[in-house]
Amino acid sequence: MTSAVRALRDESGSAELESSDVAFSGRVWDIRRDTFQLNDESITREYMDHTGAVAILALDEQDRVLLINQYRHPVRARLWEIPAGLLDIDAEHPLDAAKRELAEEADVEAAEWAVLSEFYTSPGSSDEAIRIYLARGVTALPERFDREAEEADIEKRWVSLDEITDAVRARAVQNPSLVTGVLSAYIARERGWTGLGAADADWPRLRQRGTAE
Repeated sequence: MTSAVRALRDESGSAELESSDVAFSGRVWDIRRDTFQLNDESITREYMDHTGAVAILALDEQDRVLLINQYRHPVRARLWEIPAGLLDIDAEHPLDAAKRELAEEADVEAAEWAVLSEFYTSPGSSDEAIRIYLARGVTALPERFDREAEEADIEKRWVSLDEITDAVRARAVQNPSLVTGVLSAYIARERGWTGLGAADADWPRLRQRGTAE
């Protein structure tokens, strides 16, 4: 008699929370300190209390990916990335945020949208959840957005999906949204673009972060 194999998927759940407070209040995000019960033990952990974010893998008719390059101070490097941004506007749907970020960072819009992938950036130290959208039918906007700070000198480049996949495998690019999005797109293309999620699909993992409801 064989036993059923449990489906391979993350399972939501929450330890019993004893206390939760902001240990450090930052300009963009906070550090939260939680004490909770787990395995008959009281445990305290501090983590980044993040708004969540979206990223966009924009693909043209020639299977080229739209990349941007900008400076990232924590790692002291200019990184190749895909357009992305925080969910920091109250009540803004993630899809609307993705459309806004694509316009603001790359001066383009897209006619077709689908969910490509989702992930936690560093679940041991942050509750940041990212959803990556696949955007196709890309066209340039009539005007360029004004950008400032790290985004003021963004460089844009269209790169073939095969070339950027090779760069990921060669460890030449490090941004996690780019790596996850590119590999997901490469696999999806190999499988005839099956398995994509609806652009307006529910995102329960975003609500399950930290103390968020």
